[in-house]
Formats: sequence, C-alpha cells, structure tokens
Amino acid sequence: MKIIILGAGQVGGTLAEHLASEANDITVVDTDTERLRDLGDRLDIRTVQGHCSFPTILRQAGADDADMLVAVTNSDETNMVACQVAHTLFRTPTKIARVRESAYLTRSELFAPDAIPIDVLISPEQAVTNHIKRLIEYPGALQVLDFADGKAQLVCVRAYYGGPLVGQELRQLREHMPNVDTRVAAIFRRDRPIFPTGDTIIEVDDEVFFIAARIHIRAVMSELRRMEDSYRKVIIAGGGHIGERLAEAIESRYQVKIIEINAARCRYLSDSLDTTVVLHGSASDRDLLVEENIDEVDIFLALTNDDEANIMASLLAKRLGARKVMAIINNPAYADLVQGGAIDIAISPQLATLSTLLTHVRRGDIASVHSLRRGAAEAIEAIAHGDRKSSKVIGRKLSEINLPPATTIGAIIRNDTVLIGSEDLIIQADDHFIIFVVDKKYIRDVERLFQPGLTFF
Repeated sequence: MKIIILGAGQVGGTLAEHLASEANDITVVDTDTERLRDLGDRLDIRTVQGHCSFPTILRQAGADDADMLVAVTNSDETNMVACQVAHTLFRTPTKIARVRESAYLTRSELFAPDAIPIDVLISPEQAVTNHIKRLIEYPGALQVLDFADGKAQLVCVRAYYGGPLVGQELRQLREHMPNVDTRVAAIFRRDRPIFPTGDTIIEVDDEVFFIAARIHIRAVMSELRRMEDSYRKVIIAGGGHIGERLAEAIESRYQVKIIEINAARCRYLSDSLDTTVVLHGSASDRDLLVEENIDEVDIFLALTNDDEANIMASLLAKRLGARKVMAIINNPAYADLVQGGAIDIAISPQLATLSTLLTHVRRGDIASVHSLRRGAAEAIEAIAHGDRKSSKVIGRKLSEINLPPATTIGAIIRNDTVLIGSEDLIIQADDHFIIFVVDKKYIRDVERLFQPGLTFF
C-alpha cells in the first residue's frame, strides 16, 4: 500500500515505523529537516521536506497514485486543508486526519464529501480519555481493550503473589471458574512472549493477556491477583483537553479534583464541570498535595503536556501516599524507564492514536486494531465474509484454520454472544475474530486470512 504521512512528530514517526516494517511504500512529509533526516536514517522510507498542504509538495510526495493520506501534523487547519487538496487535485481514495480542537469536532456537517472530505477523523484526546477511563473502571489492569462495541474485552494484568492461579497450570482456570468462558491469549515474562498452553504455569510478575465477555472480566482478574478496591477519590493534574474530558466523563461516579496552574483555565473548568473541584496551583506543590489529603487519594493522574512535569508530580504524589499513579508520557524512553516502579502506568498518547490509525490501514474487513506493549504486539478484530469457497475461514472448524506462527484466536463474537474458541467451533459468515499477534511480521498473513477471494460478491 502506498501511504503518505503528513507530519514527522511522535504520532507520524511511530506510524511510519510500524508500517515501514510491513512492506508498505511510505513517504513522510514535514517542514522539519532534522526530524526527516532522523526518520530516513532509521527506516526504509521516502521523506519530502515542505509544507504539508501545498499541492506541489503533495505531488512530490506521490499523491498522484497514493492509496492513503494520513495527516497528523500539529495543526488541525493544515491537516484539513491537506485532505481537501488531496481530494480535489489527486482523488486520494482514503484521507485520515487528526483534528484536536473540539470547536471543529462538534460540527458534524463540516466533514463530508461535499464539505471537508475527510474519511476518518482522529481525536487523540478522546482516544486517551477512553483508555484512561477503562483503566479506572478496572483497578489493577495495565490495559483494557474493547471489542465488538464492548461485548468482549482483552485485559492485561500483572500476576501478583497471592493470586489463586499463580504457581498453577493454566488448565486449572477452568476448574476454578467452571461457569466462566475465558482464554489467556498471551503471557509476557521478562519482556518475552510465551504462548500459553494448558500446562503453562503462571509466575509472579507475568503480564497476562486474557479475553472474556465484559461481565466476566472482574472474576478472571481475581484469579490472577488480589482484587483491589474500586477507586473513589481521583486527582487530575492538568486541566487541558484530556483532563477536562476525563473529569466530565467520570465526575458523576467519582470524587474528582483537578489541579491546574493557569488561572483563566481554572475559571473555565469551574464553569464547565458540574461536581469536579478545580484547584489553582502546581501539581508539584508538596504543601498543596498534603492540604488536599493526597494520602487518601485512590488514583493520581498526571495529564499535562510536559513529560518531566508529569513524572515529577507522579513521583511526589506516590511518595506522599497516593494509592496509584498514572502519567501521560510521550517519550518512549521515559515510559519504559518509569512504568512499574513508582509510576504504576505510563500512558502513551501516540500509541492510543496509532491503534485508531491501524484499524483503517489494515487490509480485509478490520473492525478494530489495538497496539500492545508499546507496539510489540497487536490485537485485531477481523470480520469473516464470503462462503466456504471464497473464504479461508468460513465453514471450517477453528482447528482447521491455518494460523500464522505467533498468532492465537482469543474469541469469536457471533451476534451478541462471546464464544471462547473451542477447536470444534465452526466459523460462520460475519463472525468477529479477536486475534492476538505477538510477532508483527505475520500481520500480512493474518490480513490475507480475512480477505475474500474473487468468487465473493
């Protein structure tokens, strides 16, 4: 696939890195020569220096025959104009744009073929807000992913000493919970993947990815670690777009406070939010945190745009007694350094955005894609189409599907029912597959499984 990426920042660079390793023809456009040189030295891609919305620059990047344009510069306006130019002059089939400003996003009639022709709108702030909201709903989870509109969820937890299944074989999960259908899709032990079988023994500190129907998630988590009490008191450091959206989403269920250093923004938040308490000050102010009883707070969320400020505020909050701390960290080197120590979860905005982008880049009918473990693995929701003649999966038992190496099918979702794959299950048209791919070099093989042959109409 020939893809033009506009913007060589964190999101554009991360996307280019993921797609270039999958034999795509990638061109990255940016005004920053240094960023382009760095990407060009590391990846097998083309780079073009220039303004991303200029017709001459887009033509130079290959817009005449590009399959997809992904506009992820830091400017909403540049992204929107680039999509308009690509549509009008080059008839680019698929145009994806990152648009952050809610003033644009609330105008649904603005984005249409006869208006601003953007096929897929991406809002990083909303993606990160949804990600954090799911983590708050499941205390102890490292990652929570929705499939088939939330009917099934893939959850990652770290196995702790004292969990009923720790030190036991996986097959005992069925004995512990005979009425709960679940499947362990993968285990990461000391950063290496282990393909789970019935005799796999779960060890302390294993990262265990399991899939189950939403109603069974808490029961399965309780088998792997001591269940934590639900969160009640939440402090958000940073009242920007993400902090505001998160507070708005959770303030009806939790006691929420926002610490914001900008006085004008504080006044705006006070007027916009219902029950959230807005505090003017610095999240790194020890006296302020003590005064707000940080030692009684269940979760402290550092959500500013500054990695260093988020890290320092989180470390201080943890030392002063906050039960759990999470921080937005854009720099991958920082995230790997701090997660699992004093900072419980490092949240990567670019990976949350990347998952949305990959959903539209993957071939076949892909309903959703989630990037896992900082891009090392993927969870894919694919839909089977066709019949036994045109499809490689329909009409066959799970045991008959020729899966690529390093790939497991976690579950099948049929209508509203979550079916945890038994080998005798026969695949039907329109079944949703939840597939866990540990080695990304096999992504293309997975895509081919769900591309109907020429006999499908």
